[in-house]
Amino acid sequence: MPTRIRRAAVSLSLFIGTCAGAGALLNGRVNAQSATDETTVRDSLHQFTDVYAVIENNYADKLNSEKIDKVIYDGAIPNMLHVLDPHSNFFDPKAYAQMREDQHGHYYGVGMQIQPQLGKDGVQRVVCVNTFDGSPAFKAGIRPGDAVAFIEGKSGDGMDSLSVSNLLKGAKGTHVTVQMLREGQDKPLTFDLVRDEIPRPAVDLAYMIKPGFGYMHVRDFSDENTGHEVGDALAQFGPGLQGLLIDLRGNPGGLLNEAVAMSDKFLTKGDVVVSQKGRSFQDVVYKVNHGESGNKYPIVILVNRNTASAAEIVSGALQDHDRALIVGETTFGKGLVQTVFQVADNTGLALTTYHYYTPSGRLIQRDYNGVSLYDYFYVRKDAKPADKSNLEVKQTDSGRTVYGGGGITPDEKIESPRANQFESNLLIHGAFFDFTKHYLAHRDISKDFQVDDAVLTDFKTFLKSEKVEYSDTDFTANLPWIKANIKGSLFTSQFGTGAGFRARTDEDPQVLKALTFMPEALALEERGNKNRETRTASVR
Repeated sequence: MPTRIRRAAVSLSLFIGTCAGAGALLNGRVNAQSATDETTVRDSLHQFTDVYAVIENNYADKLNSEKIDKVIYDGAIPNMLHVLDPHSNFFDPKAYAQMREDQHGHYYGVGMQIQPQLGKDGVQRVVCVNTFDGSPAFKAGIRPGDAVAFIEGKSGDGMDSLSVSNLLKGAKGTHVTVQMLREGQDKPLTFDLVRDEIPRPAVDLAYMIKPGFGYMHVRDFSDENTGHEVGDALAQFGPGLQGLLIDLRGNPGGLLNEAVAMSDKFLTKGDVVVSQKGRSFQDVVYKVNHGESGNKYPIVILVNRNTASAAEIVSGALQDHDRALIVGETTFGKGLVQTVFQVADNTGLALTTYHYYTPSGRLIQRDYNGVSLYDYFYVRKDAKPADKSNLEVKQTDSGRTVYGGGGITPDEKIESPRANQFESNLLIHGAFFDFTKHYLAHRDISKDFQVDDAVLTDFKTFLKSEKVEYSDTDFTANLPWIKANIKGSLFTSQFGTGAGFRARTDEDPQVLKALTFMPEALALEERGNKNRETRTASVR
């Protein structure tokens, strides 16, 4: 057998064998495999090597080691997993290391998000799109829109993002010198950056959105500190909290344990958060260990079509226990739990091992049979509000009807705004990003800055200079959206990502609408309290 064919066969055999071994170890027992099953596996591997031999001998281009790795790591293994379900996944060494880094929440660098852009002089340069709050780049004063002129003495002209990123990387405490071009400055600005850990909090915004009412945005659950960050945010709000809006829009999920830890902050000790059931593993029920402390307050959770996985666990648990009113859109619908196995060569396998169920017994996984990966993730047809006959019906603790089988159905519907042609045109042209560079090149702003008529006139003049077409009717019809984006972009550049995020959130129509449901959330909380009191009395 030729070396490359043998390498391919060994790679796949080792992958399958390691996965089976890892599963047996985690299961605590070795599952018996029939002689027929073993013969089938051998036959399948033999067929694979036969197919690979034909490719090796007849493919138009020579297969080098890089191409072989792509055939195995990007072709055979991922496609094998995708036949099972959309969420089982394989991580090559680089992706696996990144996943582990994300889970631990540690990242070292200078804290710039970058991308290549073609300048007005026709030269491609890498531009700072954003800086993380508290990062070396942020502290040094680098702004979104600054372009790399030189890095460690090397010209940035024509560089791509990967080249610049590799030069910016390095050990914690080491220095890197960058010179940045900024609109309004005649010469490049020099920054001596000391590489450090970059803060990437899971709770990336928490503040009192109006007197007595807190707002908390949870970015994802990939960080092992998410539960602690939620607790810190609640402590920040203090004991006088009269209501809480939790924003889980776009939250893709992450670690199940962190979803349980977050739910623990709002439910009663002993409440079920989620249960998981699988074929080869014992069923597991996760319950609240500590429970909510202090005075209770109404909770509204804002979700959308991209709220998924661990974020759905939190939403489902608080909905089933009548602890929160869920508003927004029907969520993504991911009810499959993946266990990550480390396999050969520092690669990882995220294999679906369980289905998870909300406390009322709902499985919220969407149907993926006969659906392409693209359609599954990006083209979804939600059930019509009047037609729920195909949805699983369950009841909350107090007897409210809730639905499973396709995501978490909100108690109150809030549609996500869809960008119209005018808005899309401004975003495509990067109008707010480029206007911010232009505006701040001539002035600084204070935190009491407001987008007044003078700023709007400057913005109109800028759009005309950039040949961005619009009508006065379009401008007037979209004025609140324009003001929010101007202020958000300016605050991001002048004061940081958090300040820009907050400025946009203050004017977010979905957030403002969600806050109007606090009275309904209060009624739900009172109903839930009576039900809990009744259950306690019956136990006694």
